[in-house]
Amino acid sequence: MNTTATQIDTSADSQPALLMAVTSEQVGDAIKAAGCAVTAIEQDGVLRLHSASHGVGFQVLWGNSLAPDAYLDFTLSCPLRVQGGALPECVLGDWHRAKRFARVAQHGEFLVLEMDVVISGGVGPDYLTVALQLWTQMMGQFFLHLRNFQPAVSDAVAGADATGDATADAPAQEEAAAA
Repeated sequence: MNTTATQIDTSADSQPALLMAVTSEQVGDAIKAAGCAVTAIEQDGVLRLHSASHGVGFQVLWGNSLAPDAYLDFTLSCPLRVQGGALPECVLGDWHRAKRFARVAQHGEFLVLEMDVVISGGVGPDYLTVALQLWTQMMGQFFLHLRNFQPAVSDAVAGADATGDATADAPAQEEAAAA
């Protein structure tokens, strides 16, 4: 494919060309530039990109196609299987309150971390690499979030504990008084 479909030279001066769409090769190169290996697998005539960061796999899900192997957007997706029961609902809420770039959704027994990358309208040549670096950072932060997650104690319980008026200790106090 010739590059004129995916790049536009903005002018004769020193401004770099904008990417108006991306190819699987360009996204693969950006994944490599972000420090990850990438594997391309053709499925149903479409090149699928698979990679990993922090020892966990992720994939590129293509969005709107401008031409064969030229895309206006794509989603980076990391599905994780939840084992040993359901996660507390506040795990996702706490993540979304603290982070802006990557979202998490639960689909049955899968938890999926995703981040959209939009090219439409044109982006600078370094944009893809920066987006992939951000993605790998978001993956690492999400894994830390899961590992370190502790449900927040409600203010009422925290206040009761601070004043020593915790009703949960009442049966223990009654047992001590009876003895």
